[in-house]
Order: sequence, then C-alpha cells, then structure tokens
Amino acid sequence: MKINNLDNPIFIFLLFLTTIIVNTISSIYFFPIMLLGILFMGFFVCLKNRYYYSLLFIIMGFLFIELNNGFKAFSITLLASFVYIFIAPYIKRVLSFNTLNPYIYISIFYIGVYVLWLINNDYSNELAVTLFTNLIIDFILFGVLI
Repeated sequence: MKINNLDNPIFIFLLFLTTIIVNTISSIYFFPIMLLGILFMGFFVCLKNRYYYSLLFIIMGFLFIELNNGFKAFSITLLASFVYIFIAPYIKRVLSFNTLNPYIYISIFYIGVYVLWLINNDYSNELAVTLFTNLIIDFILFGVLI
C-alpha cells in the first residue's frame, strides 16, 4: 500500500483550511476554484481507505467552494461521488498507467465541474481559460505535495 500525504488527517485539515483561505482571497480576482482537484483526490483517497472523519473536512471544503461560486449545495460532492463510483473503475480497468491515473481522474473531474458551471452560468472564454489554469496549478501542486 502506497502512503501519501492524503492519508494524514492533519494534512487533510490543513488542506481544508488552505482551501478556504485561498478561495476566499481568489474570489476577489478570478473564479475561485483553486485546489478543487486536490480536494477531489483527497475525497478519492478518503473513500477508498474509509477515512470518514477526514472525508467530513473534504466535503466541507467542497461545500465552501460551492457556496462561494453559486452552485447548488453538494453538487460538487455528487459529481465527485459519480466520478469515484462510475468513471474511476472504468479508467482503472482500461488504462494500465498507475502513476498517471490520478491526473486523469482530476482532468475528468474538472470536465465535470466545467459542465456544472455551464449549467449554472453562461459560457465565457475566460471561464475555460481559468479552469484550464486551475487544472495546471492542481497538477503541479499534486505532483509536488502529494
């Protein structure tokens, strides 16, 4: 079993606090969904390893981002559950890249967030650029921190 930072409940709590602080500050300048992919991977690890108390902090982080962006409550949590239950097993079965799978999960999750955003708001080119930028930032932070 591979152990990473997402297995540590203190890291999950600090990730929760960091997400709240970063998204509060970034809501002034651009679309505040930073660290959403890392929160999703925390959700993925907490469900897989049955860390339910840590999962509570992840869901509260999702809820903060949803309320900050005007999404319906628990819509991102439902999207993350859908990706975990239906899409992740298919990707795991089809692809044999064990080290690349988390990046694919994050990419598919961001595509789902993009669709959710299009359902709730109007389309803009700035939205696509911002989501792609946040995806790249999450890839870099996931690769460095986790």
